[in-house]
Amino acid sequence: MGSTQTAPVLVYGAYGHTGRFVVRELLDRGLTPILSGRDPDKLHALAAALPGAAGLEVRAASADEPAALDHALHGAGAVINCAGPFAATAGPVIEAALRARIPYLDVAAEVEAVSDTFTRFGDRAREAGVVVLPAMAFYGGLGDLMATAALGDGAAAEEVHIAYALSSWHPTAGTRGSGQVSRSRRGGRRLVYASGRLGHRDDAAPTGEWSFPAPIGDRAVVGEFTTADSVTIPRHLSAPDIHTFMTIDAVKDVLAPDAAPPAPVDERGRSAQTFLVDVTVRAGGTRRRAVVRGQDIYAVSAPLVVEAAQRILGAAVRATGVVAPGEVFDAHAFLRSLAPHHLSYELGEPGTGAEGAGTSRS
Repeated sequence: MGSTQTAPVLVYGAYGHTGRFVVRELLDRGLTPILSGRDPDKLHALAAALPGAAGLEVRAASADEPAALDHALHGAGAVINCAGPFAATAGPVIEAALRARIPYLDVAAEVEAVSDTFTRFGDRAREAGVVVLPAMAFYGGLGDLMATAALGDGAAAEEVHIAYALSSWHPTAGTRGSGQVSRSRRGGRRLVYASGRLGHRDDAAPTGEWSFPAPIGDRAVVGEFTTADSVTIPRHLSAPDIHTFMTIDAVKDVLAPDAAPPAPVDERGRSAQTFLVDVTVRAGGTRRRAVVRGQDIYAVSAPLVVEAAQRILGAAVRATGVVAPGEVFDAHAFLRSLAPHHLSYELGEPGTGAEGAGTSRS
């Protein structure tokens, strides 16, 4: 195994909710995390409290201090950014990763921030031969991989549908902060991917029903619930229309002003929240369906981004530059590698399994 594969991985925002899951996942895989972020006291507290984290190197750095970021990244094999809002942190940390010539990954769910990463850094990352992989998390990376796997060897689809069924959605402080930044940038409007581009709409989001696989069945959903995969999928697949849906109860949860943060229920710190992601693609007159089930959308982001980091460090990627997961990984193999310990994954054959999927406006 080469030195790049065994080099430590810097986790920026390590003491945040998702950052803690990422640090633990790295440790579980025998990798060495470097704990980084803005607050040195929180970093040292994490190193003292997290099982297996004792003795880990702590490198405090603020995103607005380039020299401190350069010092933090020195000797790291890759950096995983878990510190939102990513509209503020992604750019500076990517700049530092390009200076260090190491891969950058993040777990951003902010659609605008992910789009900015592709726009601002595509040429520079490609010229530097560096992999920059944004949104490698539940929102973004997972849907992208599922749509790619469902499409199989194809590169074009008439439509992509992504439907989320969450048993509940208790937002973290990071989710709330990122949501506020996104709403401010949109001026209160909604983002929708249609006719091959992202656009803004001022009207109310449509509602209807989605037929999820058993045992969930028909559930009320909000349509045009645009997520980061509406940025990543079009980067490598031709999909003029991407339709995204979220169960209405989960939307009510996350928007409630008094919503409590996630509460741990097991030894890994996961909440009781369960999820089902149902992706269907329509191409050439056939439909194909990919289904993923699991527990805790924040916790599952850790194996997603760490698996990606391991593959990049092992040179198991197809391109450099700012990339989407389905563009650089074998999507089917990637998802299978996470089952059954982190999620369950099912892939329907062409013409089967997807016909029951659908939605209608009310």
